[in-house]
Amino acid sequence: MWGNERSFSLPLWAALVVAAGAGAVLDAGFPDRDWWYLAPVGVALMFLALLGRSLATGLLVGLVAGLSFWLIHIFWITLYLGLVPWFALGGLESLFFAVGLGLTAVVLRHGPRVWPSIWGRLGVVPVIVAGLWTAREAISAVWPYGGFAWGRVALSQSESPFGPLVAWVGLSGLSFILVWLSALAVQLFREPELGRTLRKGIAVGAVAVVLIVPAWPTTQNGEVRLAAVQGNADAGLFAEYSPGQILQDHTSATLPLIGEKVDFVVWPENSSDIDPTRSQGAAQVLDYISTEMDAPLITGTITKPDDTYYNSSLLWEAGRGAVDVYDKVHPVPFAEYMPDRAFWRPFAPDLIDLIGRDYGIGTRDNIFDINGVLAGIAICFDIADDQLVHEMIDDGARVILAQTNNADFGHTDESVQQLAIARLRAMETSRTVVNISTVGSSAIITPDGATLDSLPTFTSGAMVQTVPLSDTITPAIVAGRGFEWLVSGLGLAGLALCARSARRRRHR
Repeated sequence: MWGNERSFSLPLWAALVVAAGAGAVLDAGFPDRDWWYLAPVGVALMFLALLGRSLATGLLVGLVAGLSFWLIHIFWITLYLGLVPWFALGGLESLFFAVGLGLTAVVLRHGPRVWPSIWGRLGVVPVIVAGLWTAREAISAVWPYGGFAWGRVALSQSESPFGPLVAWVGLSGLSFILVWLSALAVQLFREPELGRTLRKGIAVGAVAVVLIVPAWPTTQNGEVRLAAVQGNADAGLFAEYSPGQILQDHTSATLPLIGEKVDFVVWPENSSDIDPTRSQGAAQVLDYISTEMDAPLITGTITKPDDTYYNSSLLWEAGRGAVDVYDKVHPVPFAEYMPDRAFWRPFAPDLIDLIGRDYGIGTRDNIFDINGVLAGIAICFDIADDQLVHEMIDDGARVILAQTNNADFGHTDESVQQLAIARLRAMETSRTVVNISTVGSSAIITPDGATLDSLPTFTSGAMVQTVPLSDTITPAIVAGRGFEWLVSGLGLAGLALCARSARRRRHR
């Protein structure tokens, strides 16, 4: 079974054990542990478990690895929604994992025969493997029902030396690079004839080549002074509160700021639990805040302009009301709306019925012109959507306001995972990102990924800061999803060649 190290293959039971451990190791690379260096280790262990596997056993190994990773990574879902939604979402994402790693097993087994030279095995196979991983992440981020762009390997690197690479290659590109390093390490393990010193040298050299890429320079072309308010409101999906309580909490947290000179005030998602476009009382409260602060107010609320509910952000000016509106483009399926309700209801009617109203999908642009400052608006899950982020930068956003409501997830990892996405978006776009939550984690992130200010979770307070504005365009924004398409295409093309080689071998 062993032969030489190139034909190394674990027994199936051992491969499944390694795969289960690998999923846990990969999760440990994410916030809040943030042991970022473990993320590529977890990926490498998955590939190690795949060596010598067929497509069928590769699918099994991938499923175990996926379940191990996802059921740990999104355990925060159980806090309010229980075990069924947690296992349903984790199971769905694990199926993507299983297919991706099953196909990767084919490449790892037959790739060295398709590219038999040493540089083919070390230079091509890791690229194909990383391309397949990137393709799997890209597909699951947009499909089904708009996808779940969570758990991408890149998102583990928000505070690592690899993080600044996101400005060059985007999130998909950063995932590709990290997985390429993991695949290269596994391929070097399979090449004992190179000698231990040479193999270590190649591995260290590959990491060094990646890390010497300089951070993309940001040119500041202005600044704005803002106040971002965290009301510490009990704004969870199943919270019991009197109407107007969340609005009052954010009003109370803002009143101590009166007298501060700011250009605008930002409140989080759902910070006004009464729609000020339909309630004179709520409108008067927002008018008062805008008047006393002598500045526009950006606030989240639920609107219903016709027969459809929207999760909306309003740009409010005293005496004028909502001068601009953004309706959330990426409402979360099975939370903010129930897709195919008639189909899913028989499986868990009590849970499905908890989603009493379906939010519509917004069609407005995600840019507010705040007295000449163009701000990109992202409501909660929007910040994880590559397309929406690229669109706001293409439309001229010079700062990003990421409004969110994390009250449903308590002290779990969800809020810090989302903050990690916001930090990477700051570096990717070369923009200041104001991540403001009802309860935390709230922080102002500068274009280099540093934290300018932050607030403790579940504490009422505000961040008042002068932040840089920028219209720098990074290579990641210029390329859009081009790099993702390129490396995914390489992965799929390489897979096709390996599959053809496998068929020929079976025929012989």
